[in-house]
Amino acid sequence: MIVTRRPRLAVLAAGVAGLALVAALVLGTNPHRARPELAAPGTHFGVSAAASANGPVSMGNGVFAGGSLKNDRSPALRDIPPHPVRALPAEDEEGRTDTRAAPSARDTVVQSTAIAAAMPAAIRNFDGIGFPGVSCNCAPPDTNGEVGATQYVQIVNEGYQVWNKSTGASVLGPVGITTIWSGFGGVCETAGDGDPVVLYDQLAGRWLVSQFAGAGTPTDECIAISTSSDATGAYFRYDFHLGTNFFDYPHLAVWPDGYYMSDNVFNSSGTAYLGPQPFVFDRARMLNGLSATFQTTAGALGSSVDPILPADVDGSTPPPANAPETFVRWPGAGAYQTYHYHVDWVTPGSSTWTTFASPAAAGFSQVCGGGACVPQFGTTSTLDTLGDRLMFRLAYRNFGDHESVVGNFTVASGGVSGIRWFELRGVTSGPETVFQESTYQPDTTWRWMGSAAMDHIGDIAIGFSASSSAIHPEIRYAGRLVGDALNTLGQGEATLFSGAGSQTGTSNRWGDYSDITIDPVDDCTFWFTTEYYSTTASFNWRTRVGSFTLPGCGGTPPPTGSIAGHVRDSSTTLAISGATVSISGGSSTTTDGSGAYTFSGLAPAGYSVTASKTGYTTSAPASVTVTSGTTTTQDFALAPTATVTSTAFIFATTSIAGPGGDGNGFETNRPNLWGAPNGVFASDVSGGTASGTSCTSTTRDKEDASGYSLGSLGSSILGIRVQLIGKADSPGGAPKFCVQLSSDGGTSWTAGKISGALKTSVTTFTLGTTSDTWGRTWAAADFGSGFRVRIIDLANNASRTFSLDSVSVSVTYQ
Repeated sequence: MIVTRRPRLAVLAAGVAGLALVAALVLGTNPHRARPELAAPGTHFGVSAAASANGPVSMGNGVFAGGSLKNDRSPALRDIPPHPVRALPAEDEEGRTDTRAAPSARDTVVQSTAIAAAMPAAIRNFDGIGFPGVSCNCAPPDTNGEVGATQYVQIVNEGYQVWNKSTGASVLGPVGITTIWSGFGGVCETAGDGDPVVLYDQLAGRWLVSQFAGAGTPTDECIAISTSSDATGAYFRYDFHLGTNFFDYPHLAVWPDGYYMSDNVFNSSGTAYLGPQPFVFDRARMLNGLSATFQTTAGALGSSVDPILPADVDGSTPPPANAPETFVRWPGAGAYQTYHYHVDWVTPGSSTWTTFASPAAAGFSQVCGGGACVPQFGTTSTLDTLGDRLMFRLAYRNFGDHESVVGNFTVASGGVSGIRWFELRGVTSGPETVFQESTYQPDTTWRWMGSAAMDHIGDIAIGFSASSSAIHPEIRYAGRLVGDALNTLGQGEATLFSGAGSQTGTSNRWGDYSDITIDPVDDCTFWFTTEYYSTTASFNWRTRVGSFTLPGCGGTPPPTGSIAGHVRDSSTTLAISGATVSISGGSSTTTDGSGAYTFSGLAPAGYSVTASKTGYTTSAPASVTVTSGTTTTQDFALAPTATVTSTAFIFATTSIAGPGGDGNGFETNRPNLWGAPNGVFASDVSGGTASGTSCTSTTRDKEDASGYSLGSLGSSILGIRVQLIGKADSPGGAPKFCVQLSSDGGTSWTAGKISGALKTSVTTFTLGTTSDTWGRTWAAADFGSGFRVRIIDLANNASRTFSLDSVSVSVTYQ
């Protein structure tokens, strides 16, 4: 029987007499607990935040879609004060018994003989974030990290830190993950719950940071995309509401047409496993900071379905054109069942989720029944193996003549636990095969919590934890060269770091996941991170980061070339700055002040390149051939396009409710904001209580206008103007109007714009321009039933009466 749990986040409480453990519970895991060509940003089917406020809605054909509840651009992370970390509540584990039989078969692919150690020594080897994980007091840490162009980023529950990868020196943090969402509002800022993931999108040179969030139950996925390769810079921030269930153990991956994610889904109380569920987020729009949608299946795949994991692209060569994303299922049923997710952002009902192949997996027995049994030196406490799922990541690489994905999971072997690793080929176009697989168990040491990746010449490296009754948990890594005998880690193993303590509490939980990633610059250097203990204790985990390169790879970087050019206005020949230039494979960049752009590190091949900018006609695709060691020039001349403006009005009426009022602010009876223009003004009956000159003042009256009918708008919203016609009873106290806009029925609002000083005669005020989007990105769907205009009266006077004749909205679009 497989016993399944909803793991929780462990929380430490300090007692008066010392550090007393009053809770040791965990959050984070339990599974039982054609790349389409990238559409140009903006060419997609929009789903408004209001329409998907309760979760994704049906698009037909078993496809469901939702819109981002909110999106914006943050300040540079290095300029944001560290955000306070919210203390996460202690929770009891809840268990249930799954009726499926645990895998139990003879392992015929064991590498049970030790091989002379030939693994290279570490290049970098330094401490990462340690307990308490930026005051979270959480366990396990969910250790995860990624290497970028110049930096290494690590993320744990609930901390985030950036290092210079060349020196190992910290350049930011550790700070709480929610610092990235500071000022964003909603659960992403106030209720981030961990299970974090950081990825480096090698095809675009951007960072992805995510964690789940929710008011008691993780219902939302918060995703931030960096605006550059600098992890300390600005981010495009998104909140996606997935539904009302408990969406646990999210793991994300980069693919050209989307950011894909797998979740292990429970009912809202976390007591019943509903199965895994795949998701995909609109990468093209998120890379450009635009409102974005996500798609998914009709629900979780079923309580009998084992956890799945999406393939994450490594290297500069993207998957073949139109290749669908690949998900692989843990082979508890005896096969590496592979699914294909083909997403269509223009017609969601045409997206498909299908079973592609099920190549047989070599037999194995599940270790510890999926639970805890790993021994440690100096304690009877054992550690959890999470032997009932694939371990992060499922690393994908396109070699041109073949595709490979490598992954791993933990199995029972020789009376201990071992690392079952595998390489699948033909995963997108077929025929799919198990090219090699093996269980690494060369002695009586327990090995588990692995992560696998492959360099650009086909070498494989695996990082993992190792422990026994004779040693404290250690951090080790093993590998094979592409020429080694198949099904073996022919280079043996090395120790990255030897722990000096064992874990005695936290409900036996260890790690939840680790991560080995490949350097995008040399495509050779592996970077691994996981946890260890420095002293024996219940709450005292530490993390480590190390890098190494297998022999024969580092001196021969892959051949690459570049594409560069300028984008200009065809009518004036002037440079166009901020234009988006995209190439097939999903990468995009923006032009600088001189209209210049560059793509470097491109594999020799043919590429399709386009240029676009709001206000201009998108260029026709240009075919560009990249050759090794050269830069190919491709310039663009974009033609300006015409703009259109749509305007809608809402007026005051002749009716004024109430016999008088307190003489401060607006009439608050909503019907008084509707009707025909007649020069009659509303006055207040339940007004503000004090003076206030700030749009954020809580003591001033507010009036929300809705019901605007702006007709059919184009896909590119260029600017919004709000015109107010009104007055005040006196100029005393410098009375003014403040205006804010909302697209989600008033849940979130733009920053306010303030009018000039009101007069005692009716005056017209216009806020915004034809090119002002009020600090955010808009879609046509945002101007539906959820669109609101909020007017706030401002005055350094507590008894000022404000009057409104009309509030009109003009939207300029293409």
